[in-house]
Amino acid sequence: MEYKISEVVAKTNVPKSTILYYIKEGLLPEAKKIKLNVHKYSDEHIELIRYIKYMQERMGSSIEEIKEALRKKNSSFAGSYTMLAPLMKTLSDDSGLEHYTKQEFIEHFAIDKDLLQKLIEDEIVLPVNQDDFTKKDATIVTLVEHFLEVGIPYSILQEYIKHATILANIEQEMLEKLCDVRDEENFTTLWKIMFDTLFHAKKYLFNRSTYKLLFQRAKEEITQK
Repeated sequence: MEYKISEVVAKTNVPKSTILYYIKEGLLPEAKKIKLNVHKYSDEHIELIRYIKYMQERMGSSIEEIKEALRKKNSSFAGSYTMLAPLMKTLSDDSGLEHYTKQEFIEHFAIDKDLLQKLIEDEIVLPVNQDDFTKKDATIVTLVEHFLEVGIPYSILQEYIKHATILANIEQEMLEKLCDVRDEENFTTLWKIMFDTLFHAKKYLFNRSTYKLLFQRAKEEITQK
């Protein structure tokens, strides 16, 4: 379908000035010029505007990150992973954190290098890159130290790793299924499925499951008393 700019504004709840800015920045294709000062927009414009809005509001992606992602749009969900840049940044969970080399990391956080090496080999500490560590990594090392301090094995973390790998493979299967059904009209919906599953549904389901179990155990304990 074709739309006037006023109709695009109504459908997306994005101001005309912002839409024109997106076009100027190359985030959206030029509108079809019918005659002087009369332009028509397509379903693709609406899908892309919704995607941009979603990425900014829900994922905190910058205009430059979205621009780079959209540059790879046609290969996305068709076997290419190059469009996942905004997703990868969010998954790394290191935005705004100071980064250290391995040696700087050991010195700054007073970490036992042998323990760190073992945790890296066991994939309990997972730096984003081989020589790139943050406070997030130090938090995990400290947690392991607390386990060791009280004499309890940190096997729960090792189990987390096993299940995290299984879950990552399931998520990969989801991505492949999204690839199979991708077309120009469902672009935004597919990305919402991906991001909302990875960043909202996963946390919701895991935390609620833990809550339900703890709540049940607390009820049983009160009943026994």
